[in-house]
Amino acid sequence: MIFSVMESAMTKIKFYIAVQPRSGLYWSDVKHEITDWWRCARSLHELQSLDDRCLQDMGMSRCTADFESAKPFWMA
Repeated sequence: MIFSVMESAMTKIKFYIAVQPRSGLYWSDVKHEITDWWRCARSLHELQSLDDRCLQDMGMSRCTADFESAKPFWMA
């Protein structure tokens, strides 16, 4: 069952690569994306480390801060 699902996924990936023209992904685009992810991860960590008074000054509750900081960095 798992092999069948993986085989199907690989077929779709191969089809997508064959159909889509090369988009020109450049090293600078990759570096920019990694930098954005790093910035998001750092911001989430800083949000988690704020005390309740700072959060209240920002208009955010501890519950909301915990929810936001629990998100994966690529979804922030």
